[in-house]
Amino acid sequence: MSFLVDDTRGYLLSRGKVSEETPFGPDVLVYKVAGKMFATLGFEGEVGRMNLKCDPERALELRDEYEGVLPGYHMNKKHWNTLVLDGALTAELVCDLIDHSYSLVVASLTKKQREELS
Repeated sequence: MSFLVDDTRGYLLSRGKVSEETPFGPDVLVYKVAGKMFATLGFEGEVGRMNLKCDPERALELRDEYEGVLPGYHMNKKHWNTLVLDGALTAELVCDLIDHSYSLVVASLTKKQREELS
């Protein structure tokens, strides 16, 4: 099953204490947990593109394995990937990568911030 923009947006918002903002203008949605960005979702015509934080080694492996995973557009390419949401990536993979990005950001929060998410 492929994962498209509406599915992606719903899944991002289902994560705990996530806010959706538009600090870069109406064409790019930014998803934050405790004020820290873990995802962006933008559009190029009919195709969505999502930036997600990623472990640097895993980021390289994903780019090698999937055509729809690119170095993070307008982001630190060591720590961010761009996913092309044209239907080629599976829902399982997209959800896994959203969870990974969310977890990386949550792990960087203070103990008090993490407790507030519970």
